[in-house]
Amino acid sequence: MEKFLVIQTAFIGDAILTLPMIQKLKELNPAGSIDVIGIPETAVIFSHSPAVNNVHIFDKHGKHNSVFQVIKFAKFINHQNYSRIYSPHRSLRTSILVLLSGVRETYGFDINSIKHTYKYLAAYYNANHEVERNLNLIQFATDKENWKILPKLNIPCEIEYKVDNFCSGFQGNSKYAAVAPGSVWNTKIYPAEYYVEITKYLAKFFDAVFLVGGKSDMKICEELEKKASEKVKSVAGQFSIIESISFLKRMKLLISNDSAPAHLGMCADIPVLMLYCSTVPDFGFYPYNKNSYFLTYNDLSCKPCGIHGFPKCPLGNFNCGYKLIPDMVISKIKEMIND
Repeated sequence: MEKFLVIQTAFIGDAILTLPMIQKLKELNPAGSIDVIGIPETAVIFSHSPAVNNVHIFDKHGKHNSVFQVIKFAKFINHQNYSRIYSPHRSLRTSILVLLSGVRETYGFDINSIKHTYKYLAAYYNANHEVERNLNLIQFATDKENWKILPKLNIPCEIEYKVDNFCSGFQGNSKYAAVAPGSVWNTKIYPAEYYVEITKYLAKFFDAVFLVGGKSDMKICEELEKKASEKVKSVAGQFSIIESISFLKRMKLLISNDSAPAHLGMCADIPVLMLYCSTVPDFGFYPYNKNSYFLTYNDLSCKPCGIHGFPKCPLGNFNCGYKLIPDMVISKIKEMIND
């Protein structure tokens, strides 16, 4: 039995978008086993994938931060007898792990740090979606549609039961919507006052509008809850990643910034409307499942200002957010509701 290793030590959204590649790799090699190296925050994602056998945690900002620990971890990889390594992650640290692993069949992108570490290099096409780029890494021939593979996770019954119990506490006929107003990067966050208008509109059509996110999003969600309709409730920080996906499965619609909740919504296979501020869809991280869309105001010479975003707008005006006015968003929501 062949043993494959996938190295993906980026964050939550990247982990979700790596799942289709892992699923296709398993489909093409049903007798093989697939292990994944992930960071502590994403290990739970990979461990719930039906295509993954084992997950090894690489704590690059903690335990494995030193050169000595990287070398030690590479020796651990060497002892696992992997026949192939696939590395969608492109960092210098990952390239060093691959170089020291002793594995001969290695696959990386042609923009990877120390790219000559890898035996096989796949072209990294900026114009493609991240999922399509990852599929090219395993040499799967993609076309216009066949790359649109939904990420799949096994959700335990006890989590589904917990979420059902939580939702049963709300009145109505279970017609819920969700809004994810936070992000690690401030210039990815759609203006708070605009979100107030949008949540008030959603409250006209849904029994409850939930503000979702992690613990770091609690403050922005609680402040928005205070200014919005009584139907708007913050649940930020109340659910784990897998619980959040289960919770989002109960939603009819998710409005999100260009951030991890949008990818969780796609994993739940619900309609997602992604709002772009400082970044753009051309980076290849937009939702692609059925009935999902994105909105962006691109008529700006300064946009995009960076691949991730910044703590504050470099020009001080944040036009990429403010020019995407609520009326544009509400118009698209109307279309999505009536589909």
